[in-house]
Amino acid sequence: MPTTEAMERRNLIAQWAFDTRPILGRFHLWLEDVQVAWLDGNSNVELRHEIAFVGGAMERLFIMTTGVAALGTRLFGRYGEGKGQDKKELNRVKKDADAISAYLMSECLWYLTRQLPENHAVMVCLGEGLMPKGGETPDMGSNPLLGFGRIYARPQVAKFLDRQVQKLINSPTFGWEDFQKRIDQAGITIWGAAIDTLENTTRFAKGAPTGPMAVLHLFDQPLSVTRPYEGYMGHLILPREVREAAARESLLVDYHTPRAKVMAAIRLAWPDLEPGNVHVWTLAGPSREPRIGGLWEQWRAVGAHVAEDGWKLPSGMTLFNDSGTYAPTYEVGTWLDRSGNRHLFLVDGYAASAEAMQQASLAPILGLDASLAVFSSRFDLPWDVEARIMHLDADAPDFAQQLADVLGAPPSPGVAEQYRTCVREARDAGIPLDKATLAAEDFLPRKKWDVMALAGFMLDDPYTGSQGVEPIDPDTYRVTVRLSTPRGRKQVKLTLRFMEDSRVRPLVCNPLLTRFFRGEDYRRRPVKISDSGRIRNELQTLCSEALEHFGENGMRIHFDRISGDVIFPEQQVVLREVLEWYKEHHPLWFHWLQIA
Repeated sequence: MPTTEAMERRNLIAQWAFDTRPILGRFHLWLEDVQVAWLDGNSNVELRHEIAFVGGAMERLFIMTTGVAALGTRLFGRYGEGKGQDKKELNRVKKDADAISAYLMSECLWYLTRQLPENHAVMVCLGEGLMPKGGETPDMGSNPLLGFGRIYARPQVAKFLDRQVQKLINSPTFGWEDFQKRIDQAGITIWGAAIDTLENTTRFAKGAPTGPMAVLHLFDQPLSVTRPYEGYMGHLILPREVREAAARESLLVDYHTPRAKVMAAIRLAWPDLEPGNVHVWTLAGPSREPRIGGLWEQWRAVGAHVAEDGWKLPSGMTLFNDSGTYAPTYEVGTWLDRSGNRHLFLVDGYAASAEAMQQASLAPILGLDASLAVFSSRFDLPWDVEARIMHLDADAPDFAQQLADVLGAPPSPGVAEQYRTCVREARDAGIPLDKATLAAEDFLPRKKWDVMALAGFMLDDPYTGSQGVEPIDPDTYRVTVRLSTPRGRKQVKLTLRFMEDSRVRPLVCNPLLTRFFRGEDYRRRPVKISDSGRIRNELQTLCSEALEHFGENGMRIHFDRISGDVIFPEQQVVLREVLEWYKEHHPLWFHWLQIA
């Protein structure tokens, strides 16, 4: 007879396999083992205690979603193939990595939501990748992503919500309140999501040993965002004790507070903390200096240490600051070194909007305080000027003069129009511009909210100490996922074995269009009705900016809007041929598609 411990392990694996069978079956995976480590000091037991608002079975499905996205991207996302390549080839590798990570998570979410209650849906509200990331310039085009309006639900619910989302995007008279009213009248519950399917894409493409991960934050309500948006937000993340100590002395600490006063508040919280032991994580590099170089100097002026690339963290691993603003949030806090001296690690600077929202919603779980400020998508001006510009009235006849007053000099007509566009895009997407600083609840209409914060690690993470994907044998891999909620935190290691041989695995895990781009003959491949949904989904991931939605379910693709850095010119030729062939040979299944 097996021991009690062995039986419990068998039962654990069996339950996980049963609950996550839709995803395991889709990717032809076998669950070999599950290891759960609770991180919050509570005496919780797996399968007996639930910490997520979605319930135990759905919690396991979301963990598996994040783990499979991390595993598949690490194995099939061309990891390290951009190292030493020119800019064009590096960009190609990055786009391929982003495409497969977005595809893997999207497929997982589709199969996961077959298990949702009939009146529930998952809606992507913020997604990382809409904006170009080529040294913060537009030369490399936007990245494949899961962005605003993507609905995952049972068919009838999804069709209804898709129509409402199209109204949000296309109708100037249909706003957030109208959307929420329709949802409430229909009796539908939406879980909103902020997603970055591949954090640290450049590091992944160049083969860096640490950093890349998949990040999924799921909320118990949709975020009050009304159309596709990605911008930037200033962020200051501190332990909650700092704000509480400052409040006792009637001091305000937020993103706009001079850093000398922030340091004073830190010393109020921990009088034994020397300024030189305050370690500030911030993005670095020449492209960031015009925007946040002044912050670096403010911290150095009060004696703080602005942490440099390669600085050793308490875990013994070294940090990086070329990208990756999300994961350092896990490290924020104090510790004592071997000599008993107190240290503090904090995060300052800015992040892309999806990452900023993820940080702001993770912070309360970790006992932190996050203060955000809306920025534009330009990088010419200091952080404090940026924040003032984003509060101007973009429709005012004297906008250029208002901008000149902020800048201290008249802007050129082109620059004025660019800033006007930045303000309008944020306003029209529902980003709150009427407050100097923001918190997570400013994006959540009910104010009282719940969240699941999930991170799946493709490679080792310096800030949590989590391991990346580990090979066990040629067919078996272990992937680590961290879940944080207001009721608890845990780390799960999933050991997964591929049931297909190495030649078939890429076909199982790669997007259909990517397979066609690489030469698979779509004319000889057996066609299934599911090809229609897959291609629609992949178009939304690969080139959302080139799509026009019309009618109840129509989608028109404009090839002249597709950047050659997103889908390369030779791939666009194949894409047009594929779409025209499907339209001709399967018109009923592809009635929704028009080619402009």
